[in-house]
Amino acid sequence: MSGLVTGEAVALGMDPAKLPSRALATTIDLVVYWTGFVGLMFLLAAATSSLDDAAVAAVSIGAMLLILVGIPIAVETLTRGRSLGKLAAGLRVVRDDGGPIRFRHALVRGAVGVVEIQLSLGVIACIASLVSVRGRRLGDVFGGTLVVRERVPVQHSQLMPPAPPWLAAQLAGVDLSGVPEGLWLAVRQYLSRMWQLDPQVGWSMAERLATDVAACTGARMPQGTPPAAFLAAVVAERQSRDARRMFGAGGPPAGPFGGAQPPVMPSPVMPSPVMPPVQPVQAFRPVQPVQPVQPAPAMLSKPVAPEPPRTGFAPPA
Repeated sequence: MSGLVTGEAVALGMDPAKLPSRALATTIDLVVYWTGFVGLMFLLAAATSSLDDAAVAAVSIGAMLLILVGIPIAVETLTRGRSLGKLAAGLRVVRDDGGPIRFRHALVRGAVGVVEIQLSLGVIACIASLVSVRGRRLGDVFGGTLVVRERVPVQHSQLMPPAPPWLAAQLAGVDLSGVPEGLWLAVRQYLSRMWQLDPQVGWSMAERLATDVAACTGARMPQGTPPAAFLAAVVAERQSRDARRMFGAGGPPAGPFGGAQPPVMPSPVMPSPVMPPVQPVQAFRPVQPVQPVQPAPAMLSKPVAPEPPRTGFAPPA
């Protein structure tokens, strides 16, 4: 991935297309356009048989400009820089700043391409692409465009090597506050890309970074310890301290996302209304008429004599 930098010093993560891939894409496009042009000429020859030679020549020139110039410009404008050949080769036309092209960019590329690709059989375009650092032809230079590759090989990044436990225990009391952030960034980038480096270059880079880290922390790298292992242990110690500072002494709680889990609130239980007991429904019975209760006849008894009035006089015995 070559470093493409815009005028604003912004690095673009794009890889310029090389000459073989561009030649393949251009060949596919030319085969399609010329096949369509030849087929259209046969149709026009049958349709303009009654016209004079001047009219036939004018129609032929118009058809050639339409098929070989107008359609490529329209295709690149509508597809934002992806013709049939570029789609097959995994290429795309973009602006110098990495943005999608517009009609004016496609117009300049198509107009210049007639001369440097079709009239010169691609000789001018090949020479310009070989001379240019980014493989640009004259149409790209005048139009302010660039052909880049969209299909890049997937690079599986290796994980950071684990720190040895005995070395991590020795670095438990080391002061890491003196290490600048730029050095931390360089160490992390080295550990994440150390598998892609040449062994000798990677070893020398690790020694230099380990020396700088040891000078900032005052820790001595044990004899015989690989510099990459020392750097991995220092980075692991800093990460563990950051975790303890953020989550407490217990470290980050276990969870699917490695962070604090929100407390689970119990769902409120709504009391169900108390319903009175349902009495069983008895079968309907016809109401019986109530018989009147006759009073019981009084018992006849002997009449009682009235009691004489009581006075204070008592008769003599």
